[in-house]
Amino acid sequence: MNGFTHLDESGRARMVDVSDKDVTRREATARAVVTMQPETARLIASGGAAKGDVLAVAQVAGVMAAKRTPDLIPLCHPLPISGVDMTFDLDVERSQLEIRATVRVTSRTGVEMEALTAASVAALTVYDMCKAVDRGMSIRLAIITISDKASRGERDDAGGPAIRESLASLGVDVTEVEYRIVADDEHQISEALFHLTQRPDVDLVLTTGGTGLAPRDVTPQATLHAIDYEVPGIAEAMRNASLQVTPAGMLSRAVAGVRRGTLIINLPGNPKAVRENLGAIAAALPHAVGTLRGEVGEHTRPQG
Repeated sequence: MNGFTHLDESGRARMVDVSDKDVTRREATARAVVTMQPETARLIASGGAAKGDVLAVAQVAGVMAAKRTPDLIPLCHPLPISGVDMTFDLDVERSQLEIRATVRVTSRTGVEMEALTAASVAALTVYDMCKAVDRGMSIRLAIITISDKASRGERDDAGGPAIRESLASLGVDVTEVEYRIVADDEHQISEALFHLTQRPDVDLVLTTGGTGLAPRDVTPQATLHAIDYEVPGIAEAMRNASLQVTPAGMLSRAVAGVRRGTLIINLPGNPKAVRENLGAIAAALPHAVGTLRGEVGEHTRPQG
């Protein structure tokens, strides 16, 4: 019927029959990365978390998860696992924890799912033990600079660096997962937004440029085409902040909205205006992302 081995000729789910395969020694390694607040990384390193030794508990959780994978993934074979190694590399300076799970077996099928389950459950255990002090962890950010000249290499991008500097100065903890420059082209902008919001590791997309009245200012149109629904209060707050500085602030057509649980916000191209706009909304960003992640209640008020 198709190339999926877990479906029979009628399209029904099945456990793959591995009776005819040779018994061989097999090994698989999976990796997970947890990004957190600097204070949380230091707390893990010191062993001072309220729930106990985070890495020790995560190690046990990973081993148990590898052994229980057939109970969690319906079509996996129960396997006589011969070894599970869990390693943790905590980078306090970068506020990241890298988890590696290596699983070994001598059998007729591999242990890829066991390794993936072990790494995933270990990462979830770290989060569970640290969420009381770091519920939001880090906002995973993608930046899109929209500029014909910058995309052709005729001018340096000023908007992207302004976003990074502003968020840092405002104390918003972000992990930048992607940065790209595209032309003032509605199709290119929409394509970038669709691609980034498909990714599970992007919480927030900030665009810079193309929000004015010129014919080539098409960022709002592309954003409206991409989003599932608008968040008008964000754009209104940014316009209000700009109006405090210049009457031209009312000419901004910036849009904010959500697609597939990812928040998209249009910022101006001018670095000074980027700083003004982010200053108006920065306090609400962790709450907004936390709400979209399902970590905070919709009606919980963010601390300002």
